[in-house]
This record gives sequence, structure tokens and C-alpha cells, in this order.
Amino acid sequence: MDDERIVLLGADGHAIGTAPKASSHHDATPLHLAFSCYLVDPAGRILITQRAHGKRTFPSVWTNSCCGHPAPGEGLRDAVRRRVRLELGLEIESMTLILPEFRYRATAADGVVEYELCPVVRAAADGDLRLHPEETAAADWRDWAACVALVDDPSASPWYREQMAELIPLGKPADWPAAPTSLLPPAIAW
Repeated sequence: MDDERIVLLGADGHAIGTAPKASSHHDATPLHLAFSCYLVDPAGRILITQRAHGKRTFPSVWTNSCCGHPAPGEGLRDAVRRRVRLELGLEIESMTLILPEFRYRATAADGVVEYELCPVVRAAADGDLRLHPEETAAADWRDWAACVALVDDPSASPWYREQMAELIPLGKPADWPAAPTSLLPPAIAW
């Protein structure tokens, strides 16, 4: 994963180049492309995960099901499928775009900045949960009330808090309306 590349973005969401992921996250991280996925089960619970304790950025925080960076030229759906398979051992069955224009900037306790244009999707997955220990320390299916309560927990990731500020007004996960794929940043295809 040390040779993984991220897609660098202009303020308008167009790709302006690529860079190595490992050396791009520092105190002046450039705007780049990412995604967040919320896996929802038939009972409406969301898989909440804890980032691995050895992660370089934001280790040990509790957050949404899976996050990642699309590779250069990779579509959003393919990127989500790839990372969910790698981090959680699950196969995506269905996926819906929810927040195509989500963007945030957060600074970790050690000064490392995360600065992402980060479309958010809801997905259903199948298979047996198999956590990749270098990516995910723990996972827990939580009902909506517990997901909402996590917003106020200091162990929650900053992007989770900001995403939930937009998701909570939409109602429970099954009620989240699909967003038009035309609203995705120009740098990524659905």
C-alpha cells in the first residue's frame, strides 16, 4: 500500500494530478479525492468501524464502515467495492450515492491534515466479516440511535461527525434519498 496513489484536485473538483498517498498526508495535505461508505444491513443497522491503531492518520477513531481513496482512473463504485473487500472481507451487493459533494478538512492530534472531496455512499454487502488488521481494529453493527449518539463521542472521527450533520436530517439510512450522479466531482465517474 506504500505505492498507492491519490488523485489531487483543484477547488472545482477536477483532477490536477496524482501523488503518492503515504507522502501526501502531512500538515499541508493537498485537496484530494476520497470516499466514505456506510454499510447498512436489512435491519437498518450501520457497520461502524474503528480504524487500526497503527494507521498513520487518525488511528483508533470510530467512524463509518469504510473510507478510501479511488485510484487514478478508478470509478467510485469500483473503489468502494475494492476497499470494502480489502478492509472488511465483504462483497458489495448494492450501492447508492447519498452525498456526492461532501468535502471536509480535519487536523489530527499529531498535526497531520486530511483534506478531501469525499462522496458518501450507502451500500449493502454480503459475506462473512473478516477485518484486515492493518486497516480495521474493530467493527460493530449499530442501530441508528447508537450511530447518532456516536457523533458526540470524542473517539468519533471528524469526518463522521460532519457527514452525520448532513445525514441525520435525511432520516434513517433506509430513507436517505439517492443523489444524482451528475453531482459527483468531475474527477470521478460513478
